[in-house]
Amino acid sequence: MRNRVVVRTGTALTGVVLGALLAGVELGFLLVSGLGLIPVVAVPRSRPHVVGFVHRCARQLAVLEQRRLSRFHQIRDLGPYSDRAAFQYVARRWPIGLLGGFVLLLLLLGVVVAISMITAWLFGGHWSFIEEQGEVSIASLMAVALPGLLLLYLNVMGIIGVPVLDARLAQRYLAPSTEELLARRVSELTLSRAEVVEVVNDERRRIERDLHDGVQQRLVALGLLLSRARRTEDPARAAELVRQAHEASEQALDDLREVAWRVYPTVLDQLGLRDVIAVLAERSSIPVSLYYDLPDRPPVTVETVAYFVISEAVTNAAKHSGADKIAISMTQTAGRVTVLVTDDGRGGADPAGRGLSGLAGRVAAGDGQFTVDSPVGGPTIVKAELPCG
Repeated sequence: MRNRVVVRTGTALTGVVLGALLAGVELGFLLVSGLGLIPVVAVPRSRPHVVGFVHRCARQLAVLEQRRLSRFHQIRDLGPYSDRAAFQYVARRWPIGLLGGFVLLLLLLGVVVAISMITAWLFGGHWSFIEEQGEVSIASLMAVALPGLLLLYLNVMGIIGVPVLDARLAQRYLAPSTEELLARRVSELTLSRAEVVEVVNDERRRIERDLHDGVQQRLVALGLLLSRARRTEDPARAAELVRQAHEASEQALDDLREVAWRVYPTVLDQLGLRDVIAVLAERSSIPVSLYYDLPDRPPVTVETVAYFVISEAVTNAAKHSGADKIAISMTQTAGRVTVLVTDDGRGGADPAGRGLSGLAGRVAAGDGQFTVDSPVGGPTIVKAELPCG
């Protein structure tokens, strides 16, 4: 815990330092831009080109600020924004950066003074500015200590307050407006609908292929065996053909159950996701470990999407990854169910492939997030976050 606090404090200080340096660059940019706009008065036609160039330069500075805020102050969800908004942000941001630099200078001054006083006390120096007749006066010591404590308090508040001001300014000018958020949401829903339609069509084609190549072939073989049994006059031969037909019927029934299971496992409604995933793990040709930590049973839609994500990821790992083991993890935090499927295979999975892109469509249809991390050499991590609120 203590190490985490130290890391956070160091990260915040680094962000303030970089913000102060960028403030100097931004102030210089504004001064140069002001000088560059002077010729516009004489040549009005050049105004659009000059203003456009200034705004593009401001966007580059805004991008640097966006990266700093995300990396050191955990301020995200910024953008997209226009060049004009970036210029407005840069034009108003530099005083905050200079304020942060001033706070850091005060902090550095206080540290230097404190070190000098401690050094003088440890090595027998004289504090002539607080000594009275060779002895240190308590009143004089308090007169020095109280301003030092006040300065320290102001430094701490400044280091905390500067990122807050940064965040408010960035969210005002660099964050999308309500209209932009609504437009983005409509675009996402439109894309999700198109992906869902594509997923449904892929599922239909796959079911048709499975029925044609599996169940239908079994039924044709079953019909041939029964036909041969009817035509034969040898009772022993007829009995053998009937036995083979019985086996073919059982295999056809197993294939039909397999197709139905892949379409939708009806036991999911009865047993729940945990038991169904346990059955799926037992049927896998690769050893599968399951970690299930959901306090309550999620909604049916979440269970269904989570099942298909796990099923497809396990199937892909068994077919293509060459993995020795698969780990499935299901957890819930802040009203979201997180599904992780990890294998130690060769990696290189293509997120744009038919299977994984279909999963991405299913997850997007449920307003979730889907990612695949599969570097060459492995491991492959399939992650889905599903809202269950």
